[in-house]
Amino acid sequence: MEPVSTEHVTALRRFNRYFTRRIGVLDDHYLGQDRPLGQARLLYEIGDGAPLRELRVRLGLDAGYLSRMARALEAQGLVRMSVHPEDSRLRLAELTPAGRVEVGEQNRRADDFAERLLRDLSEDQRGELTAALGTARRLLRLAAIAIERVDGASPDARACLDAYAADIDARFPEGFDPAALVRPEEVSGDAGAFLVAYEESRPVGCGALRTLEPGVGEIRHVWVHPDARRLGLARRLLDGLERQAVAHGLALVRLDTHAVLTEAQAMYRACGYTEIPRYDDNVYAAHWFEKRPAGPTAR
Repeated sequence: MEPVSTEHVTALRRFNRYFTRRIGVLDDHYLGQDRPLGQARLLYEIGDGAPLRELRVRLGLDAGYLSRMARALEAQGLVRMSVHPEDSRLRLAELTPAGRVEVGEQNRRADDFAERLLRDLSEDQRGELTAALGTARRLLRLAAIAIERVDGASPDARACLDAYAADIDARFPEGFDPAALVRPEEVSGDAGAFLVAYEESRPVGCGALRTLEPGVGEIRHVWVHPDARRLGLARRLLDGLERQAVAHGLALVRLDTHAVLTEAQAMYRACGYTEIPRYDDNVYAAHWFEKRPAGPTAR
């Protein structure tokens, strides 16, 4: 993994300082209302109702800090706290009628603020800014996703594989038999590796590596949840699996893909994989690829 340059760090910090000042993060009266941004954001996120546990994960807040904010909003008559009807261990936050009025006013003021910012730009400049913001959001979201190696038998690994199987079963004309999935022992310990991508503690992607023969590995089941696609996450998973191959002393990695997965074929070619003759008896495969991953074991 390439080191991050000082120039890139400085540029991101400079933008953060400008943006947070410009939108009023430091102001105790966000958008001219009588509350700081933290409380305003919590009201917005509660929406039609949400468990505090979910809000804590979604907003990345300390449990104690979130509880104090929720109590403050409850004392102001904007939020109603209750026990979740399906799980007595969960506390549920809901907006009161007054809370819904305030969120509506908050949205109106936020729209007005954005319109004022954009008003003096030309239409071309607005389009340029909108595209840049979309790119920034995509890349920042990708950067925040953590990829971790887990045991192949772990609940998260099996849940990802179940989702992968259901996904391709719907895409393959002939369907897909889950019996073709890798076994936990093939992708754990010295035999291989299983990677799970987490976004805000939620699994949103996976990929597996298993050893075919001494020095040769195989990448299997690279999958990304539909909500996390078009971020570049599949490439990050693929890169992580290649680094796992190097760590396992594998000088060559192979993989196969179905004929209908044209986007996967394009990604493999773009990532340096070369198409080769059939190397396995996978009934779902129509294209086979291999690559020598960069690293001390690659020759």
